[in-house]
This record gives sequence, C-alpha cells and structure tokens, in this order.
Amino acid sequence: MMKRKYPRHPMVGVGALIEKNGSVLLVKREHEPGKGRWSLPGGLVNLGEKIDDAIKREVEEEVGLKVDVIKIADVFDSIEYDDKGRVRFHYVIVGFMVKVIKGKVRGSEEASQVKWFKADELKDLKMTNTTRKLLKRVNFLKNI
Repeated sequence: MMKRKYPRHPMVGVGALIEKNGSVLLVKREHEPGKGRWSLPGGLVNLGEKIDDAIKREVEEEVGLKVDVIKIADVFDSIEYDDKGRVRFHYVIVGFMVKVIKGKVRGSEEASQVKWFKADELKDLKMTNTTRKLLKRVNFLKNI
C-alpha cells in the first residue's frame, strides 16, 4: 500500500455529497490530512476498485449508510506542502452526489462525529478546503 504522507505519486480519493431536506452530511476527521475538521464522507480508492464502488464502501464504513451514485459532481486536486516545499499530501478527488438507499447514520473510527448541517451553519465551520470547494462548486454554499 502506498503511504499517504510524502507519497511518490498522487492518490485517488472519493467524497460523497449526501443531502437531505436542505442539509448536508459531514464527518469530523480523525486523521490527517484535515484532522479535527469537518469533511464529506469519503476516502481512498483501493487498487483494483472502481470509483463507484469506492464511494459506496467509504460511505458505509464511515457513516453506516448504503448509497447509490447519482453523478460525479466534480474532480479536483488537493495538494499540501510542508515548510520545506515538499509535497506532504497529494490527492486527486472525485466528488460524487449520492442518494441514501438505507441505513442509519452512525460514527466510526475514522469519523467519530457525524452531523447534518444547513448551508447557513457552514460559514464559520472548520471544514477541509476540499469540502468547502466541492460545496461551492455544486452551489450548496452560494455566498460562503
């Protein structure tokens, strides 16, 4: 398995935009990058795994929901450098819009806190840059 920190190549990640009644489901990250910040449920694509399968697996692992993919919402990079200018983390992230099929929201080892947020609750929320970027691109955050 390729290491996440100081990787030799970009890693492919997936994130799920799960909406319900005007709210979006976010998880509080337990690991770097973005430890302690709110984020869309998601994670890395395993070798040999299709991205649609990866997002379904990650959502079920992190928040206990079975989902179906609606569409790809966006694809973008997330690159973090250290103080010496070296690449600490480099991800290519595929953001998905998904719909819940079944399950009950719960936390996990990777996401101890899981919460539904309305758009107006997100302005000052400490969330990952990639989450904020995706929410803006799909117009969930119109003026934030």
